[in-house]
Formats: sequence, structure tokens, C-alpha cells
Amino acid sequence: MVMIASTLACTTQGDDAAARSGSVGAPQHAPERYGVGRSATPTEITAWDIDVNAKGEGLPPGEGTVAQGAMVFAKSCASCHGAAGEGITPNPRLVGRIPGDSFLFATDLKAVKTIGNYWPYATTLFDYIRRAMPQNALGTLTSNETYAVIAFLLHENAIVPTDAVMNATTLPAVQMPSRHRFVMDDRQGGARFK
Repeated sequence: MVMIASTLACTTQGDDAAARSGSVGAPQHAPERYGVGRSATPTEITAWDIDVNAKGEGLPPGEGTVAQGAMVFAKSCASCHGAAGEGITPNPRLVGRIPGDSFLFATDLKAVKTIGNYWPYATTLFDYIRRAMPQNALGTLTSNETYAVIAFLLHENAIVPTDAVMNATTLPAVQMPSRHRFVMDDRQGGARFK
């Protein structure tokens, strides 16, 4: 089998002269616009601009209790994560603490990371659940349902009491057991992200 390499000249408007003159190796220029797509509308941007940071900035109005969260979890989460968040293969375990809150993840690569023994910020739960859960119906939980599921999960991990109510004020105030195990990245450089 013989392979032959060939060069094809692709031209855009304005490059016809170069093609006619035989300068096939001349650099080709892309058009300024391809005429594909459009600018996002402010409404579309708002719908996607839903990030929540560690301080709780970006949390929406609403609230949920542990009891409400137990019902939402049973309806929307238990089929993948188990009735009490114990995990169902291949879906991860959500509930569990390591005795004494030891942090053995650097030495035991098989240690199971749960909300109660690994996550440093409770606000991350809202950001993640709102974007990625339930996996078969992304974005279907209301803010109240999301706060309620978080209250339930934090309670099941022995982090908040039975009467806890999660909202934009109480959620950022939750002290996660492993928060002190993480070091803030204080490197400077490049554009700042919100």
C-alpha cells in the first residue's frame, strides 16, 4: 500500500487571489465571523450563573428542615444512595464519620469519603446538589427541597441537630468536621474568579 501526502488549499473570501497565483503554501485566514450561534441573553446567563461559594454567596432564598429532607431524600435520592445515604454501588456513600474525625485519606487510599468525614464546606452541598442531582432529573429540586435534603444529610452525619433548619444564613454557619484539614490556596496571579 502506498500512501501519498497531498496539500489541499482551502480559501476564504479574499484569499482567491492567492489561490489563483499558485501560492498554495501561503497562510490562510479565517473569516472574522462564521455566522454560527448568537450571544446569550441576560435571562440565559442568569439561569446558568448559579454558583455558590464557600461563604454562601449565591445561595437563594428558601429553607428546609431535617424532617422535610427525609421525605425528599426518600423520594428523589434513596434509589441511588440508599435509604440512609449508605450508598448503593456504584453510587457513593453520603453518610459516615470516622471515629475521632481522623483524616486518614493521605495514608488510606481506599477510605470512603462522605459528607461527614471529608467535605470542608456545607455550602458546597447546595452548589453540587442543585447542579448535578438527582442524576436522572437534573435541576428538578426546588431551593426548599435542596435545603431540606442538605439538612437531612447533615443530620444523618451527626453535624446538625434534628430541629435544624437550613437556609442562606444557617447553611454557611455550619462547621464541617474536616474544614480545618483543608488549606486555602492563597496563590496570586492571573484573572481573579468569583
